[in-house]
Amino acid sequence: MRRKTRNFMLGKVGIGSNHPVTIQSMCNTATSDAAATLAQINEVAQAGCDIIRVSADKDEDIRALYEINEASPIPVVADIQFASQMAVKAIEAKCSAVRVNPGIVRDIKNLRPLAAKAIETDTPIRVGANAGSLPRHEIESRLASGMPHDDAIADALCQAALEQCTALENFGVRNIKVALKCSSVPVTIKACRRFANLTDYPLHLGLTEAGTPARGTLKSAAALGGLLLDGIGDTIRISLTADPVEEIFAAQRILEVCGLREALPEIVSCPTCGRTEIDLIGLAEKIENIIARFKASGKTTSLRKIAVMGCPVNGPGEARDADLGISGTRNGQLIIFRKGEVICTASHTEALEFFTKELEK
Repeated sequence: MRRKTRNFMLGKVGIGSNHPVTIQSMCNTATSDAAATLAQINEVAQAGCDIIRVSADKDEDIRALYEINEASPIPVVADIQFASQMAVKAIEAKCSAVRVNPGIVRDIKNLRPLAAKAIETDTPIRVGANAGSLPRHEIESRLASGMPHDDAIADALCQAALEQCTALENFGVRNIKVALKCSSVPVTIKACRRFANLTDYPLHLGLTEAGTPARGTLKSAAALGGLLLDGIGDTIRISLTADPVEEIFAAQRILEVCGLREALPEIVSCPTCGRTEIDLIGLAEKIENIIARFKASGKTTSLRKIAVMGCPVNGPGEARDADLGISGTRNGQLIIFRKGEVICTASHTEALEFFTKELEK
């Protein structure tokens, strides 16, 4: 059961418990370079990104935002770190939402012009609290009172976000979503669970500095997966030191394994054993790439399960329920099967071509 939250529109995307959990990413291009930023937005949108965030720190970024917002296929959120007046300019440039950091924009009176502009244009505000930008004394005072380290950070994150949300509410803003981020999995989970019990704001989930694709995806799956299975979370970002497209694929997989999106198709593969006479790891990666390109091109399939197996024992046998499967043989060739029935035996190149045609039928 999803946690019940308030609901609103961020551009053309619904936010809150009445809507599907959405995927976000952030451009790593210079926002002032509108052409490069739009090229990257189009790449992540094609991969399945629902909302994109861009930095907006300088006037040249704001000037570029007019062009970016006009051409972007998905809603654009302006990330404001230092000057709240830049958020007002970003809204004037037609951004679908703005993000402000309560650890940096601390003076409540600076939020008044932003609140007025957000109400005037019906623009949502994301309150994005980050453990790294919290005032040190907020954590030290909690530690001094005997609070455990992780609880101290989680509590300080919640308080920082709540104070800014309360100020915005007092100015009349209702369309607020919140992010509570840390590089620590336990702290992130504690903070989000605590905040979810206190408010009805939609929550954006993610870790800061999650890491490279392998480690970052694993950490994010542990943190976000646990929260999503609790019904907590309305938008997610998998923050990876990688091409933003990698973030989209990782987010999709996490939502799929949590049962929040249908895989269509689900890909299963065996862990290899001494019977394997092919490069199964390489084959599995090739099949994943074929399907990723297939989906990224906008194509759909009725196949629900695809199996990549190492040998005939695990191929048409144990994976007989797969709608389409590919497996190694004892002579190094590959076989293609449907529901346990072999339909092709061929060399690697020929088998992959046959597999792709079967996928596209």
